[in-house]
Amino acid sequence: MKEETRIVLERFQVRKSRKQKEAFWAWLCPLLREKGYEPEIRLAKGLVKSYNIVVGDPDAADVIFTAHYDTCAVLPLPNFITPRNLLWYLLYQLLLCLPMFLSAIAAEVVLLHLNAPFWSAIAAVYLVLGFCIWWVIDGRANRHTANDNTSGVMTLLELLLTLPEELRGKVCVVFFDNEEKGMFGSAGFARQHKAVKRNKLLVNFDCVSDGDSIQLYPNRALKKERETLALLERAFLPQGEKTVEVVRSFGFYPSDQRCFVRGAGVCALKKSRWFGYYMDKIHTRRDCAFDEKNIALLCAGAIRLAEQI
Repeated sequence: MKEETRIVLERFQVRKSRKQKEAFWAWLCPLLREKGYEPEIRLAKGLVKSYNIVVGDPDAADVIFTAHYDTCAVLPLPNFITPRNLLWYLLYQLLLCLPMFLSAIAAEVVLLHLNAPFWSAIAAVYLVLGFCIWWVIDGRANRHTANDNTSGVMTLLELLLTLPEELRGKVCVVFFDNEEKGMFGSAGFARQHKAVKRNKLLVNFDCVSDGDSIQLYPNRALKKERETLALLERAFLPQGEKTVEVVRSFGFYPSDQRCFVRGAGVCALKKSRWFGYYMDKIHTRRDCAFDEKNIALLCAGAIRLAEQI
């Protein structure tokens, strides 16, 4: 791995506030210009303003590689994702919501017990729920983001630093903003580039450094393209102890590729006899696992894909 790529893990794991993002831009963009690229920071307007970093021409490229560079708030419980087991995923999401509702109900009961006006008890419920939602979306920054999504950012940077010059015109790289707040960056980019949204193959790296099973989750429309799926399989070949799979059966992955018709999300997963394939630790202080082999595998696969497409 290039020394410049390692700097992201060492110095720029926190990219949540505007100031932190600007510090990352100020380091990344001059580095890429030095390597012969012309990165642009493009505003995507919407409910939340997003600043995507675009390297290359998305309309002219044959394939687009993406990852979100914003980072999340630190939470007491991890976001536990089981992309091939919808029941466990939904049950866990309900479990995460339970403390919020219990806190709101507790506030209401206390106020009613103290003979407070009924309207104030109802207001307390909404205030507590609002605070919990704010905490999840915009609370104190998690300082440990090795997997989510420093790993995706490092994959894109390593790709840019190793991509042969003759392939640069075939590839566009986009660092999306505000995925953690609701995929606002990718949604804004899709609105700006409607032809890209409909027609371009887009591969999105999100949480790719903690797990030995590298899995690609194509969107529903892309699953119908047998030749493209075969192309992805040939490009991202298994290496060593790692396995790579393009999931053709049921599977979902909640990330930025969902905004594009021909999108495929890439993640690294572990396996349990109870849950099947899963991802844990993200959104907590325990998000420290980083496997450099995953980055090398994905970078090599992205280059092979650009060569073959």
